[in-house]
Amino acid sequence: MQHTEHGEQLEIVRTMDELLDEAQRRGEPVLVSQLLRAASLGRLVTRGLAVEAEPLLDEMLAHTRRHGLALFRADAHALRGRRLVLAKQEDAALTEIARALAILDDSNTPDMHMSRREWAKAQSSALLDCWIVLNQLGVYEAAEEVIARAHQAIRETAGPHEITLQLMNRIKMLLGWGLRLERVARHEEAAAKFSTAASMAVAVEAPFAESLFPRKIGVAAVDQVGVLAAALALAAPEPAHVDRLRRLLIEPGYPHEQVIVTIALARCLEQGGQHDDALKALHATKLTLAEDNSMPSMNLHLMREIARLDSDADSESSRALAEYSAALEVELWHMRESQLATLDTRREHERLSAQHGAISQQALQDPLTGLPNRRALDEHLRTLSASTTAQPLAVALIDLDGFKGVNDQHSHAEGDDVLRVVASTLRDALRGDDIVARYGGDEFVALLPGAPVSAAKQALGRAVTAVDSLPHHLSHGVTLSVGLVSLRPQERADQVLARADAAMYQAKRGGGNQVATAQSTAGESLIAEAEPGSEGDPQPAARQDT
Repeated sequence: MQHTEHGEQLEIVRTMDELLDEAQRRGEPVLVSQLLRAASLGRLVTRGLAVEAEPLLDEMLAHTRRHGLALFRADAHALRGRRLVLAKQEDAALTEIARALAILDDSNTPDMHMSRREWAKAQSSALLDCWIVLNQLGVYEAAEEVIARAHQAIRETAGPHEITLQLMNRIKMLLGWGLRLERVARHEEAAAKFSTAASMAVAVEAPFAESLFPRKIGVAAVDQVGVLAAALALAAPEPAHVDRLRRLLIEPGYPHEQVIVTIALARCLEQGGQHDDALKALHATKLTLAEDNSMPSMNLHLMREIARLDSDADSESSRALAEYSAALEVELWHMRESQLATLDTRREHERLSAQHGAISQQALQDPLTGLPNRRALDEHLRTLSASTTAQPLAVALIDLDGFKGVNDQHSHAEGDDVLRVVASTLRDALRGDDIVARYGGDEFVALLPGAPVSAAKQALGRAVTAVDSLPHHLSHGVTLSVGLVSLRPQERADQVLARADAAMYQAKRGGGNQVATAQSTAGESLIAEAEPGSEGDPQPAARQDT
């Protein structure tokens, strides 16, 4: 997308928004996560839209937490780090990457929502998004570790395009790393990085030809991709590279790629005695990228190259300025090493915090369905009943019709699968801030804050329909009987649940697969309304599993 015109980028973003809107109405959680990522990333790489990515990333984090999609949650943190780099908040960006890596460190088991291949690609994608930010910040040692993990994640399933992408990313990183080493006078180490990058630029030719990258079939990769040409030129600067680098410099691409190609071009021009042309090229790229904040370390490489060529080495003032710049570079290098230590510390802190949170979560989570358990339900009910913003609070008791037959005719393992499917369907059918908890056995409780009975009844009716519409091999024909009430002032949890239980039995006596509402005031008998309509005594009959 970075290689398209701005108008085309805007059109792609609009299309992504339409797909996301459609998926949020009917898509499954993984697809919604993928489209949230695409919509966010589209804005991060489109000029003038980066700020619009923030609410989408917030939504992505909330969605992935709700559905337990750890890899996509890590990716949301990585993309937020990318957004913070653009906003010149580098320390905050580092914290987001620490959070992302902490999640990825503990996410080595394939997600049940995805195939192994999909899971590996999602893991690699999240790692690459972390790598981009680390590369932007110039934290190259950590970036090297992360990109190696990304390669490991997809090595078994990688095709020519993935292999080409991995090699090109590593080449970009090595070139940036080499330029950074030069700034602290580690010239031998820098030359080694340039040499390795040049070797990779040669090796990428074979997979490149079979990838999706070539714009010109039959033309060598080094003649189509600026950073590949730059790798050869930085390893051995000479005038022979100039024409190719000039041509590739005007090709659309990432801003940091333009910096690398320009520096390579300037050094080749310098080798050919074209000192002034070298400076013109550097100044032109500096002007072009004046408002770009996506790669702060690359901007420093560019400014350093200009200063190196634009100074009179024989003047006393130039020597003094060079000494001052060298001292500053050493200080910046120490700050970079501090960034590495900070990243490691925050990463470990986030990992330990996540482990502690997971232990605490287990005490409040039903292990079978992943929903809040009875203890968590009590806490939620207590909190919401005390909150004025949660009023009116709708409370629903949900029981499965026909569940006993599943266990009797099939097995308890099949029954457990049905409970998991129903739990997921209930959670997806309600709003993001609604709470669905497992009450015990085949009973669930839903809390709908801020929902009048009429609105709650419609929402739960959709849940009833969703379960009734499940394929038979997933549900084995179970349906829902729902008893719905509204919390009264000063009412205890056991009282409101008892009223919901009575309404639920009214739904069962009406044939099940429906929602029954019940409302009463102090001193009045219960009046229940089932939909579709039912008649008879609303008091609960002797309890039996239907």
